[in-house]
Amino acid sequence: MREFFEISDRFIEAADANELLYEPLGSGVTTRRTRRYEVEFEGGKTALDAFIRKTLFDEISQDFSEGDEAALEGFSFVVEYGMKPGALDLEKEAILTYYRGITDPGFELKDLKIRQRLYVFDAEAKDSDRFIRDICNGAIHNWNVIQGS
Repeated sequence: MREFFEISDRFIEAADANELLYEPLGSGVTTRRTRRYEVEFEGGKTALDAFIRKTLFDEISQDFSEGDEAALEGFSFVVEYGMKPGALDLEKEAILTYYRGITDPGFELKDLKIRQRLYVFDAEAKDSDRFIRDICNGAIHNWNVIQGS
């Protein structure tokens, strides 16, 4: 089975997108980041949920979304990016090491993919190329763009 979890910071508002770009856009374009975890597993979904919430989520300062839908609303587009297979992903390795140390986790973790989601607000769709150029590294990242509604 496959499950998706997206975690965002509750108290960090959208920030000026120009801080991420080498060449500034017009004013008014903002961004928010989230982390998205795609988990392929076998066994108990309740145990998986408990594992994710215990190891990756802080209920005081973060919001938690489960499922394939976007965690935030009103965005122009999302640049979703993560490490290519074979590239060193220290967060993933730390999570897998912790998982392997649990005597009986109640599920079998088959695969884990961690993606950053950069939600961009008040921008034109063509601007996504600038974010990809300035944020993503073709040698280690793969990415895709999700258009807003």
